[in-house]
Amino acid sequence: MYVGALTLDILLGDVRSLKQKRSVVRPIVAEVQRRFPAVAVAETGHLDLHRRAEIGIAVVSATAANCGEVMDDCERLVAFHPEIELLSARQRLYNDED
Repeated sequence: MYVGALTLDILLGDVRSLKQKRSVVRPIVAEVQRRFPAVAVAETGHLDLHRRAEIGIAVVSATAANCGEVMDDCERLVAFHPEIELLSARQRLYNDED
């Protein structure tokens, strides 16, 4: 069993309040959940900053290759949103021996 963890640090465009931030981040999180129902996704960081957001995605799979493929697909899906800029993406892979 392999567990993949993907952390995406994103910069939001013209956002001036936390309310506007939520109106940008929530649809992105919902789209990842809709396109990849087997992953867990949530806003995990920069909760008090209105122009930054961190999205965490977790994947469980029988193979490391499948975990990596799903994380890459999730990263691409988020990166192609024109209203945000993907600053960094960090992938970690754990197996049952870790």
